[in-house]
Amino acid sequence: MSLSASLPLLLAALLIEAAIGYPARLFAWIGHPVTWIGALIGALDRSLNRESMSFAMRRLAGVAALLILLGVTLAASLALVALCRLAEPLALLPLALLASSLLAQRSLHEHVARVAQGLEQGGLTGGRKAVAMIVGRDPESLDEAGVARAAIESLSENFSDGIVAPAFWLGLGGLPGGALYKAINTADSMIGHRSPRHLAFGWAAARLDDLVNLPASRLTALLLIAAAALDRQAEAGAAWRAVRRDARRHRSPNAGWPEAAMAGALGLRLAGPRVYGAVRVEDGWMGDGRAEATAADIRRALALYRRSCLLLWGLAAVASVAALAL
Repeated sequence: MSLSASLPLLLAALLIEAAIGYPARLFAWIGHPVTWIGALIGALDRSLNRESMSFAMRRLAGVAALLILLGVTLAASLALVALCRLAEPLALLPLALLASSLLAQRSLHEHVARVAQGLEQGGLTGGRKAVAMIVGRDPESLDEAGVARAAIESLSENFSDGIVAPAFWLGLGGLPGGALYKAINTADSMIGHRSPRHLAFGWAAARLDDLVNLPASRLTALLLIAAAALDRQAEAGAAWRAVRRDARRHRSPNAGWPEAAMAGALGLRLAGPRVYGAVRVEDGWMGDGRAEATAADIRRALALYRRSCLLLWGLAAVASVAALAL
C-alpha cells in the first residue's frame, strides 16, 4: 500500500477510533483483533513450548511461533484489504473501520480517568481497584501517590505502544503494517517476559517488539514535549531535559522516552523501583520533580495526552496532504 493510500487511512482511523472507540456490543459479539491474535499465540505456546526441550530448542520454537503468527496475520490482513477494495471507490471507509480497531485512544483515556475518579471518590481503595485494571504491579503495595504515578506511567507508555506505534506502522504499511505491529506487541505482552516458561520461547517476540517500538517511542516523546509547549500547566523545556537525561536509564529501551517526557512536563518523578507480584524491580527515576503524585496530576496528564493526540492527528493530516500532492 502506497503512502498516498496508507496515510489518509491512518487519519481516518484515528478520527473514527477517537469518536466511537471499539463498541462494547461488538466486542461481546465477535471479540477484538487482540483477542483473536492472543488466541493464536496461546495455541502456539501450548503446542510448541515444551518444558522437555532444551533452552536453545525452545528459543527456536519461539522464533517459529512468531513467524507463524506473522504469516497468519499478514495473510488475513491482505485478504481483508482485497475484500474492502471490492467496495471501490468507498473502500477507505471499511478499511478505516478495521484499522481503527488497532488503536486505543479512547479506551486508554477512559481507563486512566477511572483511576483519577477512583482516588477522588473512593480514596486509596478506589484508586487501587481502578489501577489494577491497567498495570501489572501489585496494587496493594501502592499508596495514593504510587497509584497516581502508576496511572500516569501507564498512560505514557500505552500512548506510545497502543496509539503512536500502531499509527506509525499503519501510516507506513496500511492495514497489514498496523496488524503486524499489533501481533508483535501482543506476543510480547503474552510471552515476551522473563518467566521460566517464556524466557527462551518469548525471546524473539520481546526483541522484535523492542525494535518495532523504537521509532514510535521517540516520536511519542516529541509529541508530549510539543503538547507541553501548548499547555500552560506543563513545562516543555523540563520535558526535553528529562528525556535527554533520563530516558536511557529506564530498564525498557523504549518506555523511558514517553515516561521521561511526561514526568518532566508535569514536574513529577515517574518509574523508579516497583513491585510486580512479590518481586521488587529496580529502575531509574524519570524526571526530577516530586514523587507525591495526586489525582489532579492524573487529570493534568490526561489533558497533555489529549493535546498530544490532536498533534498526532495534525501530523497525519499534513503527511496525507503531502503524500497525495507528490
